[in-house]
Amino acid sequence: MMNHLHGIIFAYLSNPDLRELTQKRNTCSVPYGGRYRIIDFILSNMVNAGISDIGLIVHANYQSLLDHVGSGKDWDLSRKHGGLRILPPFGYANKQEGIYRGRMDALTGVRSYLQNIRQDYVVLAGGDLAVNLPIADVYRQHVKTGADITAVCTRRSYGAPKDCDYFTIGANGQITDVSVHPASPQGCESLEVYILSKNLLLSLVDHCAAHNIPSFSSGILQPMVNTLKIYPYVFDGYAARLQSVAGYFARSMELLDPEVRSELFTPERPVRTKDRSDPSTYYGPGAHSINSLVADGCIIEGEVENSVLFRGVRVEKGAKVSNCVLMQGTVIQSGAVLKYAITDKNVRVNPGRMLMGHSTYPLAISKNEIV
Repeated sequence: MMNHLHGIIFAYLSNPDLRELTQKRNTCSVPYGGRYRIIDFILSNMVNAGISDIGLIVHANYQSLLDHVGSGKDWDLSRKHGGLRILPPFGYANKQEGIYRGRMDALTGVRSYLQNIRQDYVVLAGGDLAVNLPIADVYRQHVKTGADITAVCTRRSYGAPKDCDYFTIGANGQITDVSVHPASPQGCESLEVYILSKNLLLSLVDHCAAHNIPSFSSGILQPMVNTLKIYPYVFDGYAARLQSVAGYFARSMELLDPEVRSELFTPERPVRTKDRSDPSTYYGPGAHSINSLVADGCIIEGEVENSVLFRGVRVEKGAKVSNCVLMQGTVIQSGAVLKYAITDKNVRVNPGRMLMGHSTYPLAISKNEIV
């Protein structure tokens, strides 16, 4: 049934509020959860729903993303026909320089690709959301209700209102109002995942291109909420929106809760990632590790508490790490103390250093830094 559905992932944003984490990569390729990148979640959601053709819209700073997804082999998307396609801004050079101003801008830039989609329906999603969505169920509801657009939303609040859209749901079950970036939450928060037909998508892209409308939510959903049949799909499972350094830290710490992990990593809808064969983690004779997520290939000889450690992290003897997120290849040398810190890949903290952030303002250290 899912061969009627085509996936489009918006992977062009580098959120400036993520500061050090997006200096050398876009938001989708920020590492999350010990061994994943954020893009893994929405890619896996689509593959788990049986979608075999996915287009990834990129713009700038996408080297690390390309390196991670490669040919799509780890998601079973490396195929002769269809599979995973990377869509750089090829149709865009003659319009204007600079980043896409919004989703409709991005879709206009890849219109020739959209035209050649073989499937009847398209699912549009951002690549910066960690969630385990039953996309097959969303599609079934879309067909059953006869909706023009099905919008996935949640009754729980995850994002900062200034970065989110909200839906008001009327008595007939349709969305009757759309608030874009309000001062405070109003109704259900949009997860910005939509299903619509390919023909409707193409006509909306042409409409927006002709009227210079860059945004999907304020250019289509808001003005057309009463002319199109827009139905909500309410999803109340866990979703992580990574919109700031503090938000990234808070969402990472939530993964230490077994309930959150079981919502995000459900066995029937596995989350896939780039395969690496690392040895098991080694714990030295005096090592302590309490309430932490530790990936493969780490060497722990010091103390680790309430932390998320990615592959290949080394915590030397006498070093103490608490409430931290340490990305791949970080080395904490002997006697160093780290609290409320995020270290990007290949950071080295010299012996005896003491680095402390706060839970609301964690310290973020850029890639390859020596502190």
